[in-house]
Amino acid sequence: MSDQLTSREGTRERIVEAARELFFEQGYNATGMSQILNRAEANSGSLYHFFQTKEDLLVAVLEKYKLMLCPMVIEPAKQRASDPVDRLFAILMGYRMLLEATEFRLGCPIGNLALELSNSHPRARQLIEENFEGWVGEVRAIVDEVSDRLPEGMDAECVATLLLSAMEGGVMLARTYRSLEPFDRTVHAVRLMFDQLVRGGSEWSAPLTATSTP
Repeated sequence: MSDQLTSREGTRERIVEAARELFFEQGYNATGMSQILNRAEANSGSLYHFFQTKEDLLVAVLEKYKLMLCPMVIEPAKQRASDPVDRLFAILMGYRMLLEATEFRLGCPIGNLALELSNSHPRARQLIEENFEGWVGEVRAIVDEVSDRLPEGMDAECVATLLLSAMEGGVMLARTYRSLEPFDRTVHAVRLMFDQLVRGGSEWSAPLTATSTP
């Protein structure tokens, strides 16, 4: 019985992961169920056993993204930088690395789904919001670590939301222009703000292209 359960859980996970990859690569509306089945190496009976509709599968994907936030976004940044301020920019650098590695084809998966689905899929919109709230919460916790180095009364939630907005906007512009320059300029502007606000400064130095150096 336990082997059967393990097999079923494995099939479900393959379907969710296949959907996640395809939604990320080509968008939700452009992805067909047959594509998901092919990538997951599953049959339609298995898919509809777990997910009655495509939207049910989307919900599972968005729930998975919530679980992926720390291991895929936050922990790698902690490994790249020990100082909390530097860690904030290491998180942003992770998105820059993704842009560069995929030649601007892929950006923030949650941002992509937000633009595509927020007006048409209320269930998804709620989970997209929860994903953003999770991101802001993790970044706010890092900002709280340096509260003694920030001006008194500064709202860590506002700072975290600013960083989220800078990341999403920088990613969108970089993908539009097929250039890292807009992203680098955005991060550089935020870094200058932190250098002025944070007592003790920061050792972080995000790369700037020759054309984007102020």
